[in-house]
Amino acid sequence: MTSETEPMPQAGPSAPVVPFRTAVRAWFAISLQTFGGPAGQIAVMQRTLVDDKRWIGQRRFLHAMNYCMLLPGPEAQQLATYVGWLLHGTRGGLVAGGLFVLPGVIALLVLSAVYVAFGSTVAVSALFAGLAPAVLAIVVQAVLRVAKRALSNPALLTIAVLSFLALALFAVPFPVVVLAAGLVGWALARWRPSALPERGAAEVVDAGPPPVVPDDVLHTERPSSRRTLRMLLVGLLVWGVPVGAFALLTGGDSVFTQQGLFFSGAAVVTFGGAYAVLAYVAQQAVQVYGWLAPGEMVRGLALAETTPGPLIMVVQFVAFLGAYRAPGELDPWVAAVLASLLVTWVTFVPSFLFVLLGAPYVERLRGNRSLSAALTGITAAVVGVIANLGVYFAVHTLFRETHAVDGFGLAIELPDLGTVRPVAVAIAVVAAVLIFRLKWSVLRTLGGCALLGLVAGLSGLPVH
Repeated sequence: MTSETEPMPQAGPSAPVVPFRTAVRAWFAISLQTFGGPAGQIAVMQRTLVDDKRWIGQRRFLHAMNYCMLLPGPEAQQLATYVGWLLHGTRGGLVAGGLFVLPGVIALLVLSAVYVAFGSTVAVSALFAGLAPAVLAIVVQAVLRVAKRALSNPALLTIAVLSFLALALFAVPFPVVVLAAGLVGWALARWRPSALPERGAAEVVDAGPPPVVPDDVLHTERPSSRRTLRMLLVGLLVWGVPVGAFALLTGGDSVFTQQGLFFSGAAVVTFGGAYAVLAYVAQQAVQVYGWLAPGEMVRGLALAETTPGPLIMVVQFVAFLGAYRAPGELDPWVAAVLASLLVTWVTFVPSFLFVLLGAPYVERLRGNRSLSAALTGITAAVVGVIANLGVYFAVHTLFRETHAVDGFGLAIELPDLGTVRPVAVAIAVVAAVLIFRLKWSVLRTLGGCALLGLVAGLSGLPVH
């Protein structure tokens, strides 16, 4: 009988380390280059950490990336946290993951304030009107990229289609879809392994000098019940105390408490990256809580696309607008900034907790087939989830009005065809040509479409 997990050599008593200050400077430099979504962010870390500095080897980098893909939350930020932990333990993970998101937090906070202060002006409004249709093409590109990688056989294609239908037609909760997909992947591996793709047996070739963290030994920090309990207790306190403090000071019905609790829950179901969870966040933030309008969710994503850091940072924009419009007894600007920082906190603290809590165990779970199978099922479902997000954004970006269709267990929101936005449709087509035909980057496409929106708005064309 073969073991699910291949045994690994034990770590030695000591290992060479990169000077901590040198690592801090490197992580800060990486944080300023984290544009273009997780693929671009991971590529920056690959080039810097593996190819140039040789702080970590290729096999170790891929192992860490596979674990982070399995976790809920932004995988690129979690990968930075994991590598920081490999180099300098807990403090290294905190610094690496923290610096990874810091520039984006500052940038999106400023852009959110600009939107609130000047979003009603013709120029700024037209710029946002050009950004929103471009996001549609970007989401379609994300669907195709993930599908090409994830849907390699009929079983996985079926998971993706059923996930899309469950979300788009029957309004099945997003966490249920993700959990079901993971269970299906695990079940297929157990009872019908031929239905899942086989991993290549070829070993990763890693040329160059030996890395600082060797590929063939385990990390020196071993898992233990004491460490796990301590990390779990500290992490839960750091995560929950700010939400509890706001609840005590502002009341259980305040926008701060609602946002703190909602985004704490969303943080543990963000499998598959930001695109996968944004349909769930948009539905709740728009239809249930009324923090912002449907079209504003698309504008927030466009802003997140233009700033460094994980795309899930769009939740900061949602929190800013929601608190500004329902500040309670506080000044609207103060409420908006506090809510923005609170939501950022509860969104990313779980990512640190998951990585630092599980890393010592994962170091000893290389090649685990059950984890790999569950991830395969979830990744297939993510294709359907992102496709549903694209449909949601298209309906609310290209049309001014929608109407709901209920009955027979269905929950569908259809556009009113008589309220189409011609300018938005035209810009969406241009964005598709720029991305798929001319191969423009995301940032360049967003910039070009923003200028088109500005020209249309200043020319007097109806951009809303």
